[in-house]
Amino acid sequence: MTRIAFGTSGWRGILCEDFTFDNVKVVIQAIADYLAASGEQDKGVIIGYDTRFMGQRFAREAARVLAGAGIKALLCERDTPTPVIAFEILRRKTAGAINFTASHNPPEYNGVKFSPSWGGPALPETTRDIENRANEMLGEVRYRELPLEEAGNRGLLEAIDPRSPYLEALEGKVDFDVIGRLGKVALNPLYGTARGYLDAPLKQRNIPFVMVNDRLDPYFGGQPPEPSESHIPDFIALVKGDPEIRLGLATDGDADRFGILDSDGSYIEPNYIIALLLDYLIRVRKLEGGVARSVATSHLIDAVAARHGVQVYETPVGFKYIGELISQDKIVIGGEESAGLTIKGHVPEKDGILACFLVAEMVAREGKTVRELLERLYAEVGRFVTRRDNLKLSPALEVAYADKINAVPAEVAGAKVREVIRIDGTKLLLEDGSWMLFRKSGTEPVVRLYGEAASEARLAEVMAAGRRFILE
Repeated sequence: MTRIAFGTSGWRGILCEDFTFDNVKVVIQAIADYLAASGEQDKGVIIGYDTRFMGQRFAREAARVLAGAGIKALLCERDTPTPVIAFEILRRKTAGAINFTASHNPPEYNGVKFSPSWGGPALPETTRDIENRANEMLGEVRYRELPLEEAGNRGLLEAIDPRSPYLEALEGKVDFDVIGRLGKVALNPLYGTARGYLDAPLKQRNIPFVMVNDRLDPYFGGQPPEPSESHIPDFIALVKGDPEIRLGLATDGDADRFGILDSDGSYIEPNYIIALLLDYLIRVRKLEGGVARSVATSHLIDAVAARHGVQVYETPVGFKYIGELISQDKIVIGGEESAGLTIKGHVPEKDGILACFLVAEMVAREGKTVRELLERLYAEVGRFVTRRDNLKLSPALEVAYADKINAVPAEVAGAKVREVIRIDGTKLLLEDGSWMLFRKSGTEPVVRLYGEAASEARLAEVMAAGRRFILE
């Protein structure tokens, strides 16, 4: 029997192998037991799902298990974006939500993500509790299920549509009238849950747009539903081929990540988008507070923060840590290099829909392309170039990795190591301002190498030194 293990965004597995109905029911019962132990079982739980195979069926089975435990399920009527579910938790003041999603993972995966009553991804102490309860139950039937009709008759099941309240709330966080001055926009929900969300505010105002990949397809067009440069060649070709398009806006399968194309079809790294929006929100929107970024995210954000005199919070990888700071109202914006962000006054969860609209507002108001805005920012705070590589380890290198990473050299890539940060992986800050980060995968023999420097040439030196350190 497969052991249940929660990662940075819940428990994910391959359909029909470890992600089975039996295992899912065990996890749902573990969540029900956790809520009972926490005294929150009477608040109800939202159940959502994305566009993957069997998502609605898994959600309905989860509702049956919750009903068997005496917990009311608020079941989304259609596939629903992760940030919308987070918004609904806060709006309805529920005990939390269970979301069937594997986000940007390939189509053979599905997952269970639990978000507690504060609306963000569950913190490690919560997922450890649920994980332990689930693993104690594997191989046993310790859950009781109610038929959905009976659950409804007992008041333990309600169908909900959270779309309108979320879109109404978005009106107060994005200036769509300004976006109306932008011109034609291209939209790409990547066959995911942002259908009916990315396009709705534009339709309402007759803002010209073209939308692709906006139908249900559990195969996601043959690509993982991740809006990174390598997975959206059709979208890049579309924007490049239409001179009227001012901006390309994409979201991943559950709409918590974003992908931005400039007017010429060039892909803009999420690192740079977070820094640009930080500057925009402080300089133009006049928002007050600090900024949070994961340990793997660009220090361009730090340079912008220094220019505005605001605090930087460096967190482990995992948006739950950033979401906690949003809940505490400490930051203007929080983001990760993997294309997740949220802002002050919004949900403590990644929101790709909001991110896309904020970029559109910024570009429209500033009257410049994204690349022009980025070059202007570089002129003010300095240039930062960032990259990530995956380094595959041989069995011998995997055995030696722990000892190697615990004995980092005093000098790397021709520069002294100024500081070593180990909040998540091992990050080496070099005296010339460049840095590298090593993070070992928890599921495969791979080390993720992140690097940043002030030029492409210097970054190449930093990345080469990092590869040599791990692989030689």
